[in-house]
Parts: sequence; C-alpha cells; structure tokens
Amino acid sequence: MPHEQVSIRTADGICPAHVVTPEGAGPWPAVIVYMDALGMRPALVQVADRLAANGYLALLPDLFYRSGDYHIPTPTEAFATGDLMAIIGPHMALTGPLKAAEDTRYLLEYLDTRDDVKGEAIGTVGFCMGGGMALAAAGSFPDRVVAAASYHGGNIASDKPDSPHLLAPKMKAEVYVAGADEDPSYPSEMAERMEKALTDAGVTHRAEIYPGAHHGWMKPDFPIYNKDAAERGWREMLALFKRNLG
Repeated sequence: MPHEQVSIRTADGICPAHVVTPEGAGPWPAVIVYMDALGMRPALVQVADRLAANGYLALLPDLFYRSGDYHIPTPTEAFATGDLMAIIGPHMALTGPLKAAEDTRYLLEYLDTRDDVKGEAIGTVGFCMGGGMALAAAGSFPDRVVAAASYHGGNIASDKPDSPHLLAPKMKAEVYVAGADEDPSYPSEMAERMEKALTDAGVTHRAEIYPGAHHGWMKPDFPIYNKDAAERGWREMLALFKRNLG
C-alpha cells in the first residue's frame, strides 16, 4: 500500500505520523489509529496497511512525540524485563485520553488538507493505551467520529477525571469495545461500568469480553498474541467501519 511519513504540528510540538492509503486515486474515508504503549514500530504500521487494503486512508500518529527521540525495546524484550512500566511509564505520563483528544484536533485539521480523504466523517480505532484515546476522540469530536473501536483498552472506565467512559453522553459514533477476560487493567467491574455508561447515554454500541484472551491479544508482535481472537477483532472492526463509513 502507498505509504507516507508526515509531520503534523500540534499545540505541543511536531507529531510524526504514518499515512497509508489504498491503491489508486481515492478519495477514501479516513481512520485514525491510536497506538499502544510500546511505541511506534512495524506492527502498528501493519494495522494501517490492513486498513488501507480494505479501502481506508489510515492515519497513524506517534503520540509519544512529546518524549522526543525516544527508544523502547521490542515488545518481547520489554515484557521479558519484568518491569514494563519502568520502560513505558515515562512516555505514557506525557499523554493520555484527553491529551490525545487535543492532538486529534490537529490530526483532523491535517486530514482536512488532503484531497484524497472522502468527507468529514472518520473512524477511530485504538489498542491498549490507544483504546481509551479512540473513545475519547469520539466523545470530543462527535460531529466527526462516526465509528470508534477499542481493543484491550486499559482503565477506560476508571475513577480518574479523564476516564473515557465519562464522555459517553457526548458520543454520536457507533462504538465497539473488546476486552480480554484475563486483563487486570479492565476487570469485570470496569467492563460493567463501561457498558452502563454507553447504555445510559444511548450510544449505539457493543461491548464484549473475548474468552481466553489476554491484554494485547490483537498485536502479532506481543508474546500473548491470539490469532483467532485477533481475526475476530478485525472482522468486527471492518464491519463497524463498513456500516458507518462505507
């Protein structure tokens, strides 16, 4: 798929981003991909590639840009240290759902400059850390985000003031939330809180727990990658975007 690397100016600096498009002239509907906390790497670009192969312009921003020229080991190496948060925590501290929502304003402005983007309606999808960001974008830009998907999103219905579930009353998008049944960052009580928030707000949604899946199951470079569950997740994601973006 055609692939560009671009720089997008935000209120806090310059955010590098990948743009992957389908073959041909377009225009295509756009999807913003919100990264997990293991940093920008080929596995994330592969997500954008697969979206492009299915007819979407995929914008993948590096939301750790506030860290400058950072380095994170490969997921296998990072998990093997036994202290993952010591590696990723300093970078995560510089972003979050509401920070990412602020960045999304500039991402949308960038998309609006491209003549190969079809219309103003977009989709969002995020993984782990990015799951909450994708939902926060839907709540912050309800007139732009028509479909939002969160996969193994951690702490997306917490007691924190920036918890994404608090934005449910503002969402107009169709929302899909997929959690793992073996994920301490998304326990059953949190899943119930998310379900209630979306239901009470009248958001068209489906929230599911994937049996036998662990936090991060969608990523092929994670030690706990689950191919069957990942393919199920992709089917749901593409169906969501097809219903709402065409």
